[in-house]
Formats: sequence, C-alpha cells, structure tokens
Amino acid sequence: MPARKCSIANALEVIGERWTLVALREVLLGQRRFDQIAANTGASRDILATRLRKLVEHGVLTKERYEEHPPRYEYVPTEAGRALGPILHDLMQWGDEYVTEGPAPTVWEHSCGAELHTKPVCAHCGAPVEPGQSKLTRLGGVPQ
Repeated sequence: MPARKCSIANALEVIGERWTLVALREVLLGQRRFDQIAANTGASRDILATRLRKLVEHGVLTKERYEEHPPRYEYVPTEAGRALGPILHDLMQWGDEYVTEGPAPTVWEHSCGAELHTKPVCAHCGAPVEPGQSKLTRLGGVPQ
C-alpha cells in the first residue's frame, strides 16, 4: 500500500530535525552569522553547515554576503522562513507546557511588549480552536 500523501511529512523532510529547528530559531531571533548560530545551538560545525545549506536550498533562508575580504555570509529568513516563526513559537509553548520542567528558558515578546502566548483561531469564524474540536479530512470531505 502506498504511503499517504501528506504535507506534514513533506514539511518534515525540510525542517524536521533538531539542529535544523534550533538553527532556524536562532536566525529568527536575529543571530544570522554562522559562528553566532553555532555558539547558541551547540551543534557541531559540520552538522550545522549541512542543515543551513538545506534550508537555503529549500528557500527557507538566503545566504547574503556581509563582508568581501574574506568573503563572509549571514543567513536571512525568506518569506517561507518567517512563516515558520509562529510554528516554532507554538512548538516552544508545547515544550514549555509538556516537556520542560521549571520556568521557560526562552520567552518571546509580542510587538506590544507583552510575553507572547498564542492560541489558534478558525480563519472562517474567528472562534478559538481547542483540542478535539477539529478533524482531518481528505479532499472531498472524506475523513482520514
């Protein structure tokens, strides 16, 4: 039986690895140079280079030169990379609640200055989405 076609599986092919996600976290937090990313993630340099190269190849980041001699580059999030920000934030919130013991090690702030806590809402009616209130369906409305 062929595997189910799935956007989740496809997305995980690009970003579904620990060092990829923490590297992306650093770039989204403004740490865009390789040495900064390496220092803040703890990833080995060869693994980090491979993960960053993959993010560039898939259009999540771009590599932009910031120094000519010697040539040095920084990693800048594309629209696709910036779109992952809320997903990383939600993953962090989940980790804070269900995995990490003690106070949250990282806090994200909203542009208003308050600590950011997100809740999904229905794009159609605006109602909050609570666990168990939604279901996956295939095209044509056939339940998965």
